[in-house]
Amino acid sequence: MNNAINPITEDDIANFLVNTPDFFERHAALLSTVRFVNPHGQRAVSLQERQADMLREKIRALEHRMMDMIRNGSDNTVLSDRLHRWSQSLLNTQQPSNLPGVITDEIQHHFMVPQVAIRVWNIDASYDIEPFAMGISEEVKTFAAGLAAPFCGVNAEFEAVQWLPHPHEVQSLAMIPLRSTTRPWALETETSTHAEDKTMVGLLVLASPDPQRFHPSMGTDLLARMGELASAALTRLR
Repeated sequence: MNNAINPITEDDIANFLVNTPDFFERHAALLSTVRFVNPHGQRAVSLQERQADMLREKIRALEHRMMDMIRNGSDNTVLSDRLHRWSQSLLNTQQPSNLPGVITDEIQHHFMVPQVAIRVWNIDASYDIEPFAMGISEEVKTFAAGLAAPFCGVNAEFEAVQWLPHPHEVQSLAMIPLRSTTRPWALETETSTHAEDKTMVGLLVLASPDPQRFHPSMGTDLLARMGELASAALTRLR
């Protein structure tokens, strides 16, 4: 009567098998008689064959994950190597006035960015006639000062795009704020106003005709690192 009122459910069977691990040891013949539908065809397969298929699928999934990890590791190694060579080019530049050109040219070469431009302000007056110190509006300065991290996205007719040789070709871009302080150890003995005068500020623009090259959801760690290295090198313009 109890069985009729409370019939055995699939959960009851599953719980029984989980809590009775020696069941198939005592009824080994059942393993050869149980048949499952093959998900890759119409032929029925035994429990052992189905388990083997499941294991093969798991192995394939793990292999794909491993390949993705290896691929990502290789990509990171390539980027690290490019950043290293770019940093070397900055260190090997003897003339401070050549640094902005080296920064942009080497980014184009090592990172294959179609167009790159840079502007720097709050630097020594002797560099005011250089291209990297000209054509900087107050709006651009305000925009750069408000960037806490690199900006990546579509070209929304940003003024800084006009610094590039072919602004009409730009579909996406990255704008990296440049900030560095000369003689930071001296700031403790100077007034806050004087300390602010020591801050060199600039903007580095990377642009591409590909709308997806620089997109809002991309990681910016590498771009931020490039900005830090460029800023440190450009302190020589003070």
